[in-house]
Amino acid sequence: MSNRLATEKSPYLLQHKDNPVDWWPWGSDVFVAARKTDRPIFLSIGYATCHWCHVMERESFEDPEVARLLNETFINIKVDREERPDIDAIYMSACQAATGHGGWPLSIMMTAEMRPFFAATYIPKTARYGREGLLQIIPKIAFSWKKDRPQFENIADNFTQALKASIHLDLSGESLSEEALHQAFRYYERKYDSAHGGLGRAPKFPSPERLRFLLRYWYRTEDPRPLEIVEHTLQKMRRGGIYDQIGGGFHRYSTDEVWRVPHFEKMLYDQALLILIYLEAFQITAKPEYLQTVRSTLEYIDRELKNSEGAYCTGEDADSEGIEGKYYVWDLAEIRSLLDPAMADLMVNTFNLERSGNYLDEATRGKTGNNILYRSAEDTLDDSEIFRTITTQLLEYRGRRIRPLLDDKVLTDWNGLMIAALARCGMVLKDQGLICRAEKCVQFIKEYMMPKPGRLLHRWREEEAGIPGFLDDYAYMIKGLLALYEATGKEEYCTLALTLCRTVLTEFRSESGDFFMVARGGEPLLLRPTQPFDSAIPSGNGVMMMNLLRLARITGDSELEAAGHQVIQHYAGGIWNYPDGLSAALSAFDYALGPSTEVVVSGDNNSDDVQAALSALRAVYAPNSVILSCPDFGGTTDFAIHMCSGHTCEPPIQDLRTALARIVKST
Repeated sequence: MSNRLATEKSPYLLQHKDNPVDWWPWGSDVFVAARKTDRPIFLSIGYATCHWCHVMERESFEDPEVARLLNETFINIKVDREERPDIDAIYMSACQAATGHGGWPLSIMMTAEMRPFFAATYIPKTARYGREGLLQIIPKIAFSWKKDRPQFENIADNFTQALKASIHLDLSGESLSEEALHQAFRYYERKYDSAHGGLGRAPKFPSPERLRFLLRYWYRTEDPRPLEIVEHTLQKMRRGGIYDQIGGGFHRYSTDEVWRVPHFEKMLYDQALLILIYLEAFQITAKPEYLQTVRSTLEYIDRELKNSEGAYCTGEDADSEGIEGKYYVWDLAEIRSLLDPAMADLMVNTFNLERSGNYLDEATRGKTGNNILYRSAEDTLDDSEIFRTITTQLLEYRGRRIRPLLDDKVLTDWNGLMIAALARCGMVLKDQGLICRAEKCVQFIKEYMMPKPGRLLHRWREEEAGIPGFLDDYAYMIKGLLALYEATGKEEYCTLALTLCRTVLTEFRSESGDFFMVARGGEPLLLRPTQPFDSAIPSGNGVMMMNLLRLARITGDSELEAAGHQVIQHYAGGIWNYPDGLSAALSAFDYALGPSTEVVVSGDNNSDDVQAALSALRAVYAPNSVILSCPDFGGTTDFAIHMCSGHTCEPPIQDLRTALARIVKST
C-alpha cells in the first residue's frame, strides 16, 4: 500500500510512496500528530536525482525491519530539498553545526516543536567501520526518549541556539574598498590547483560563480593571472569526465581532483551557470573550444531538459537501472562493435579507453570494466566531420539504453538562470532562436507560476503550480528578465523585473537591509532563514545586490541603487573575511565600485548602423556595462551611441570604435 506521499507532485516524494515507512509530507498536521502521539520526528531530506538518497532508500527505507523501527519510534517526514529550500537551509545548517559537513540525504531527528537534537547525512542500515547504523541508533533514541526526555530537551535547546547564531551570522564590518577585491583574489589564487585547474582538491565542483568573479577581477586589473586560472579550469573541465563528451552538458561534480570521475547527475542550474562562464571566456578569448562547449550544452538542454511548453526540467538522475553512471559509461568491446576500426581506434586514443576499463568504483576503488570518456590533451577533434559522425552514432545508440530518471518538475529560480543564459547567448552570438527560447520560458512562468502581478510560485508539475516563491525565485527571475531586456529592448521585461523587485523589497527585506529566504507571513518554521553564502548556485542576496544596481542604472531610480549598496555594506565583513562563500557579492561589489557604463544605441532598429553597433558592443566582454537599444532615446530617431558613467552622460557619438574602446579590455 502506498503511504501519504502518493498524492504529492514531487518526483522525489513519489519515489518513496511505496516504502513501508509511514512517510508524511511536511505540513502542520504532521506536528499535531507528533504531539498527539508524543513521538519525536525523523526528517529525511533529499532530491530525486541524488545517488546516495537512492542508496539509503534501498538499504533502509525499503527494509521492513528499519521501517518498523522508524514507524514505532517516530513521525516520519520526507522533504524534497528542491521544493523546500527553506526547510533544507535550516536543517542543513544544523547538520553543518553538529558535524562540520553537510550533504544529502540529510537525516534529522527533532522534537514536535521542530527543534533538532540529532543530525547526520547518509546513515547506513547497520554498523559500519565504527559508525552506528539505523538499526543501532533508533532503539537507543526510542529508549532514551521515554526514559530521559530532559536530555533531548537540553540538546534541542543548545542545537537551536547554535542554529540561530549560524543562520543569522553577523557579516557586517568595516567599510569596503578595492583592497577587498585584491584580498579575495589572493585567497582564490592560494586555493587554485595549478596542476589540474579548479579551486581546492577533490571532490571538485565547477564553481562558476567563483570563476565569474575572477573574470571580473581580470577585467578590472588587467592582471593576466586570474584569466589564466579561469581558462585552465574551463579547459580541464571541458576535457574531463565531468563533461559529457558524447551528449554535451556537465555532471554535477568530479569525485577526483583531475575532473575525470563524475558524480553523474546533471542539474539545470549547473548547465545555465556554466554556459554563462564559457560564454564570457569566449567573449574574452574568441577560442572555439569555449563556443563549442556553449553550443553543445545548449543542445543538450534543448534535447533532454526542455518540456513541451518551453520551460526547463530540474535535472537527470545519476543512476539508471539502480547503478550510478550506467547510462554514460562504455565497454571497449561495445565501442568496437558500433564503429568501424578506424573510428574505434580514434575513440580509444582520444578518450583514453582501456580494455579493462578506466572507471574506478567510488566505494571499492576497483575497475568496473567500463570506461568514462575524457581527454588528456587539447585537440581540434570537435570541429571535424569524423567526430560529428562518431558522436551522432554513439549518441543514437546510447539513447536506446534505459535512461536515468528525469526530474520533470519546473522550478522558477532555475528557469530564471536558464532565461539569463539563453538571452545572453542569443545576444552575444546573434542567435534569435535562443532569445525566442528565453521569451517562451518567460511566457510559461507568467502563465503558470505568476498567480497575480508581482507574485511568483516556486514549483510546477503536471499542470499544478504551488509553493509560494522564495527569494531565489524572484532574484533569478529578475536576473533573467534583465538579460532578456538587454537582448530585446522590450520594455515589458524591464517592467516585470521592476515589479518583482518591489515585491522583494516589500516582502523579503530585513531591518538590516538584506533579504530573508521566505516572504513575511509564511507558514511557521523553526526560524526565518537567510542565506548569504553561495552554494552550488549564487545566493539570492548576492544576485539581488547586482539586480538592484543594474535596475538602478537602467531606470535611474536612486532608491534601488541605495538598496543595493545597503545590502553590500551589510555583508562588508563577510566580503573581507569569507570571500569563498560570497563570490556573487564580490561581483556585485566590483560593479558597485565602478566604473560602470550605460550604453544606449538610438535609431531605427532595422538600420545597418544600429545593428552593427549593437552586435559589436554585445560581442565583447564588458561586465560592468549595460547595453540597450532605444529608437528615440534623447528625443531623436537618428543613429547615435549614448554613453553614461558615474551618473554623468557624455554627448552622443556615432563612432563605434570610440565606444568600443571605452568598454573593451584586451587579452
